[in-house]
Amino acid sequence: MIELAAAFAVAGAASNAVGTAFQRKAASVSRHSGLRLLAELVRQPAWLLGMAGVIGAAVCQSLALVNGPLALVQPLFILELPFALLAMGWIMHRHLPAYGWWGVAAVVAGLAVLLVAAAPHGATDQAALVRWIPAVILCVGAIAAAVVLARHGHSPARRAALLAAGSAIANALTAALLKSATGTFADHGFQAFLRSWQTYGFALAGAGAVLLLENALQAGPLAAAQPALTIGDAVVSLVLGVTLFGETIRTGWWLVPEACGAAAIVVGVLILSRAVQNLIERPPGGTLSKSRPARSDQGRRTGDDSR
Repeated sequence: MIELAAAFAVAGAASNAVGTAFQRKAASVSRHSGLRLLAELVRQPAWLLGMAGVIGAAVCQSLALVNGPLALVQPLFILELPFALLAMGWIMHRHLPAYGWWGVAAVVAGLAVLLVAAAPHGATDQAALVRWIPAVILCVGAIAAAVVLARHGHSPARRAALLAAGSAIANALTAALLKSATGTFADHGFQAFLRSWQTYGFALAGAGAVLLLENALQAGPLAAAQPALTIGDAVVSLVLGVTLFGETIRTGWWLVPEACGAAAIVVGVLILSRAVQNLIERPPGGTLSKSRPARSDQGRRTGDDSR
């Protein structure tokens, strides 16, 4: 079951990477934010293809969460970033930066070390309401705080990081609710699935995560947004897995290789975030044009227009 969960999670990460690459291609030509941004994006074929990839990723994620712990499935979605580097190079017809492969190696190796050392286990898919209430309140409160701080921020990088952190928390909450809802479907059928509050909760949280992600991509540089999004999702998911579903990881001396793996992931994510941003800013087949506005400048103008 664990192996099946890991396979579905990797497939979901690949599908999400392709979907996100199309979404970024669509978002890069928009100057709006908030609901106006979403209204413009839904008319673009690239964004619709991106949403198809995201939906495919959600299906794979559901199957992964049915078969394995949240603390295993969500960290594996970190692989979305290496997949995204490859997908964006193909979709945008741009050459991959050589240093990006070092980031790929760091993420893959760090994730392997972390998961082998932590050995997350425990596959219950339901939690008592007394656990859900504080978890939802804390997550929603943290998301609201990130949005408020982003609206009052003047640095594009800071705004992007805060909105991406909010999206990461919403993603993790979506995954937790999705795990519970799909468990209800698997155990009790479709009617019980429709009666479960978690079903509507994950739909609402997922929509919020998408909206926050689109605005994070518009607010500032990807190099600021992506680490907060990728690492934040994994960390919050791990906490929710332990607190909600009673999942466990190994501690003691195992914390040493876990910390080393986590450090390698952070370094790799930072490298890959810069590589993906360079892919966005670089003209097809060429180098970054000095005459073209940098992404952070676009984010700054967009942020100013939205206020």
